[in-house]
Amino acid sequence: MLNGFTSLFFDPLQMVNKWRAIPVYVGNLVKYIHLNKGNQKFPLQYSSLYFTTYEKFMPGGILQGHYFFQDIWAAEKIFAARPGLHIDIASRIDGFIAHLLPFCKVEYVDIRKIDSPFQNLIFREGSLLQLPYPDNSVKSLSCLHVIEHIGLGRYGDSIDPAGFSKAAEELVRILAPGGVLYFGTPIGKEKLYFDAHRVFAIETILAMFQDLAMEEFSLINDKARGIIQNASFAEANDCRYGCGLFVFTKPGSTSEI
Repeated sequence: MLNGFTSLFFDPLQMVNKWRAIPVYVGNLVKYIHLNKGNQKFPLQYSSLYFTTYEKFMPGGILQGHYFFQDIWAAEKIFAARPGLHIDIASRIDGFIAHLLPFCKVEYVDIRKIDSPFQNLIFREGSLLQLPYPDNSVKSLSCLHVIEHIGLGRYGDSIDPAGFSKAAEELVRILAPGGVLYFGTPIGKEKLYFDAHRVFAIETILAMFQDLAMEEFSLINDKARGIIQNASFAEANDCRYGCGLFVFTKPGSTSEI
C-alpha cells in the first residue's frame, strides 16, 4: 500500500531527508557567499538556486533491487553465449541493454519509439502481442520485467486482462528450435497491482511456457540483495514481490529452421 501511496503523492522518507537538509543547505549557502566574494568566475545568482542537499542523506549508490541483479544475470549469460545478434523485447535500456552494447548487436522492440545513436542498437517498433518476427526465427531472445505490465495500459498498450498470456505465446512463437529465452518477471503470491504490474505464482509462469524446456530458475527474493541460484519453487511462492529469473529453450535444433 505504501508503494501505491508514494507513487501517487510523495515519498515520506524523501520528505524527512529534505527537512533535515534545509539547515545544512542554508549553512552551505551562507558559507559559499562569504568565501566567493570578489570571484566573478562563477557568480552566485539567486535565480539559479537549487536545493539538492538532501542527497547528503542518501546512499552513494544502490547495489540491490530486481533490475540491478537481473540485468547483470542476463548480460553475463549473453556475454558467455556471444550470439551474433540478440533480440530483446522492451527490457530496460539504461541497465540491461547498455550492458550488452559493448560486445553484442541488439535488436530492441518496443511500442514506444527511441532514436538510437549506437551502431550496435537497432530499434524496431512493435508490440509484444504481435512481434515483428516470423515463427521459429529468433535464436537469442530476452524479455526482462516486461510481461507483468502487458494489458494494463501503463505504457500506452491496450487494456487486456489476458495480455500477459498472449505475450508469452508470442515469445514462444518466435523463439527458434534450440534458441534461448532469458526471462524475468515478478514472482510470489499471485496478485494484480493495477495499473503497475502483476505478481505471478511460479506455476502460472510454467504453464505459460509449457512448450519450452526450463534450463534454469533463479530468484531474487523480497530482500533483493542477491540472486539465489537454482531456487526452490516454495521459496519463490513465499515471496511478496520477488523476481524470477528463467532460462528457457525450445526443443529441437537451429538446423531445423
